[in-house]
Amino acid sequence: MVKLENKRIIGAVLCVVLALVSVLGIAKPMTDIETHAETIASLDAKKETVMELTAASTAASAAITLIPGDVATPIADKVADLSGWFLIVLCAIFLEKYLVIITGYASWYLLIPVGLLLSATWFVMNKSAARAVVGQVATKLIVLGLAIALVIPASVKASGIIEETYSSSIQQTIESATQATEDIQDAAQRENKKGLNIISNITRGVSGAMEEMETVINRFMEAIAVMVVTSCVVPIVVLLFFVWVVKAIIGVRMPLPKRIAGYLHEE
Repeated sequence: MVKLENKRIIGAVLCVVLALVSVLGIAKPMTDIETHAETIASLDAKKETVMELTAASTAASAAITLIPGDVATPIADKVADLSGWFLIVLCAIFLEKYLVIITGYASWYLLIPVGLLLSATWFVMNKSAARAVVGQVATKLIVLGLAIALVIPASVKASGIIEETYSSSIQQTIESATQATEDIQDAAQRENKKGLNIISNITRGVSGAMEEMETVINRFMEAIAVMVVTSCVVPIVVLLFFVWVVKAIIGVRMPLPKRIAGYLHEE
């Protein structure tokens, strides 16, 4: 009996020590920006890409309005509508960037230490229904804390794999939009200088640029799809995956060796 009590005391002390290590040793570096420099740099690069796409779509929409009449109005409106999607993606990127640090605080300063302290309580409690509840809550808090600490870096890493595949396509979209915008502006300026048959001349002068702009819009749609998937869908999928893992770890009862099972039965 004395030997059993000593084991329980040692287990409780070990949990308290690990809780102190989490708060005093691990939490500070895990909430430091330098620790997550690679993740933050990846998010900043994605943000710059979204800003470039937004600027390109805005400039394209403004250039299309230079064409007289209502011929290009639907296209200009379509391009302008893309800015709303880019804003959603940008908000998701900023949210991920802030959650990198916030989740570190939540995990290493709160969830994991509290879970370890509850584990220490579990060791010193007598056999009862309350002891079983405390053990379950402690396990859930520790596993949840680890999952939250890993979910954002994991989602950014998964998004980066997809972005590498489409990075050249997105860059080509930005270049094509810039070129089409310049073509429309140049054509409008040339025809305005002539001062004769402005409406018909501008329409003919920019017809080729308009066709190019329609192609650019299709590429914008593809870029938006990639950005929405990498910035919104992938983080949600990764989060759901971690939730599934947490439930699997907590919910599945693993068969224990006879010696350990007997030890628990003695308690």
